Amino acid sequence: MIIVKVGGSEGIDYDSVCDDVATLVAEGQRLILVHGGSSLTNEVATALGHPPQFITSPSGYTSRFTDRRTLEIFEMVYCGQMNKSIVEKLQARGVNAVGLSGIDGGIWRGKRKDAVRSIDENGKKRIIRGNYTGTVDEVNTDLLNLLLDAGYLPVLTPPAISHDNEAINVDGDRASRATAVAFGAEALIILSNIPGLMADFPDEGSLIKEIPKDKIDEYKQHAEGRMRIKLLGAQEALNQGVSRVVLGDARRQNPVRDALAGMGTVIS
Repeated sequence: MIIVKVGGSEGIDYDSVCDDVATLVAEGQRLILVHGGSSLTNEVATALGHPPQFITSPSGYTSRFTDRRTLEIFEMVYCGQMNKSIVEKLQARGVNAVGLSGIDGGIWRGKRKDAVRSIDENGKKRIIRGNYTGTVDEVNTDLLNLLLDAGYLPVLTPPAISHDNEAINVDGDRASRATAVAFGAEALIILSNIPGLMADFPDEGSLIKEIPKDKIDEYKQHAEGRMRIKLLGAQEALNQGVSRVVLGDARRQNPVRDALAGMGTVIS
C-alpha cells in the first residue's frame, strides 16, 4: 500500500499525476490518493469577499485560520470542484475512482481545536477563538478497504469530522500521514510544486536528496512556509511505522513513479 498526497498550489500537473496513478493501479498497486486545493480556495474566497487569513503558531507553523464561512468555502472547493475534477480525470483513464471527503463515513476523525495561539507581525502572542481546525487521530480503514477490495480508488480530501460531529479543516499532509500509519503503508509520497526540500530556497539546484529519519530536526532550518508542515508530517509518519516518505515534484511527468524511484527528497 502507498499513500499519495498531491497539493493544491499553482503549477501542479494533475494530468500527469492522474496518468501515473492510472498506470500504477493498472499494474496492481494498492494506493489511496489524497489531494489539496489551497490556491483555488484562496481565489474563490477572495472573490466571495471572504479572503483567506493565515496565522503563525508560536512554534513557527503557518496555517489557514478557519471560521465557519471559510470552512463552507473550503468544502465548496476541496470537496466540489477539486475532488470531482480529479475523479473525472481518473475515470477518463479507466480508473474507477470514488471521491470522498474525510467527513464521509467518518473516514478521518479528530478533535476540533476551537482556540489557536498565534504570533502577530510584532511578535505578540494572542489567542484566536471560533476556529474549525483539528488533527486526524482516527482513520476508517474498514470503509477504505471495502472500496479498495471492490476495485475502487479512494480519492480523499479534507475536511475531516470531529468527535463531536462537526466538520473541521485538517492539514492534508498530516491527514495523509495518519492514513499511511493506519494502513502500515510502505511509502507516503507527498507531491507539490517544488522538487523537495531545498537547502537554499528557491534554488532548485540545492535540492536535498536524502534525509535520515533521526536528522529531520536538523533539516527544518531549510524549510520555508508549508514545507515545515510537510517535514512534520514526514517525521510523524516515520516515527509511527511508515518505512519511507518522499517529497516529490508534481510538475513533472511520472511524478509518483519518479518519487518511488527516489527522485525528490527521500526521508527514511
